[in-house]
Amino acid sequence: MSDPFINAVGLTKRFIKGKQEIVPIQDLNFHVNTGEFISLMGPSGSGKTTLLNLIAGIDSPTDGSLLIGSHPIHEMSREELTKWRSLHVGYIFQLYHLMPVLTAFENVELPLLLHNMSKNKRKQKVESALEKVGLSDRQKHFPKELSGGQEQRVAIARAIVSQPSLVVADEPTGDLDRESADEILDLLVRLSENENKTIVMVTHDPKAAERASRCLELEKGKLVTKADMQI
Repeated sequence: MSDPFINAVGLTKRFIKGKQEIVPIQDLNFHVNTGEFISLMGPSGSGKTTLLNLIAGIDSPTDGSLLIGSHPIHEMSREELTKWRSLHVGYIFQLYHLMPVLTAFENVELPLLLHNMSKNKRKQKVESALEKVGLSDRQKHFPKELSGGQEQRVAIARAIVSQPSLVVADEPTGDLDRESADEILDLLVRLSENENKTIVMVTHDPKAAERASRCLELEKGKLVTKADMQI
């Protein structure tokens, strides 16, 4: 069994909207092992994206603790979280978020520009990332010249080019046909199994969730088992 990589204890997120207190995440306790591929499922408004953003260090919990590796996310300032994300997290979006005026190579290179790295070193890392997603022959293509599945593979290459230990994905197959979606899921499985990346994926698609090694299901901000869910 791999060592736990993500540990959440009493994890809670609340905020005030008008005069009402909103609690999208309530008292969650869970762990994710190193190299595990986890899916997050649940109806709209169940807290999936809020939880993903907490795990990615985009937002901070209100209560409880969240350890990722040896890093206490719940204790970090906004500036500390920004630095931590740049070193340890790759984010995959549903709609790719590629820059249309940049080539595939240049889109993948973007995160590396934040680091003190030579041009040759950046080139090596970008070419390696594009090779891993099967797009070595599309380096000079612009997003408009790629299919949806290829655009998402460029986005995945961008997410892994900095060699993060954690990859988070928000509906990465939601805008793709079944064949392209399966190709993206195959790639995520390989990243987990062959490169020991810890992957947390939000999805509404049961077929996508089945490809993960484990599924966490949320209902009204709480983790539930199959027996808890209303059918």
